[in-house]
Amino acid sequence: RTYEAVTEQLAQTKAEIDHLESISSALDIALAENDLVQIKEELSDVCEAREAGLTVVSGELDDLTVVATTAGMGTVNAAAATQHLISKYAPQAVVFSGIAGGLNPKLHIDDVVIGKRLRYLDTDTALIAESAPGLVDIAADVLAGRGFVDASKNAVASNEGTKQFLVGTIATGNRFVTGATMRNDAIEATHADCVGMEGAAIAHVATKNGVDCLVLRAISDNCDE
Repeated sequence: RTYEAVTEQLAQTKAEIDHLESISSALDIALAENDLVQIKEELSDVCEAREAGLTVVSGELDDLTVVATTAGMGTVNAAAATQHLISKYAPQAVVFSGIAGGLNPKLHIDDVVIGKRLRYLDTDTALIAESAPGLVDIAADVLAGRGFVDASKNAVASNEGTKQFLVGTIATGNRFVTGATMRNDAIEATHADCVGMEGAAIAHVATKNGVDCLVLRAISDNCDE
């Protein structure tokens, strides 16, 4: 649903952001099949192919060319998928969405983190990459328009019935973060709002290629499962 909202808003604002002529999207394997089917249903002139070990779907969304695949779990799969899409399709932007474990106590299940900053868990580098500011703003506007409240301005953080989004930091590591010790270690190391297994790698590769990137994560748990 997050992906559809973003692509809808991109289509509506394409006249204002001419550099977003082509969107290449890599999706987390945890949501893989359902998301790819949903994206395929939204496209016209659909093509599907097997490339570099990936199922790649492409088509048109209004005047946008959309290329979508499932990245696979972990940083290597994510980076490889991203580089393949960039090398073959030369997109103007990469949009990545998936689920993550929550680290910020203000966030609840199904809240969304827009990754302004991306970090690796296993390095001391404070910043690996950033989502493109224009795409961050679009994502925030879309979520606000769909009833999500900005968690940084939401005084009723304990109300789990309030849908929230947060423009913040997403951490990435190759292991599931679960349990109090690992969760606390992740918070201390990164000061991130959530943690997944792909986002920083995708943003890292996109940045090296000079391609705008947007990373979105929906909170699936609190790193306690």
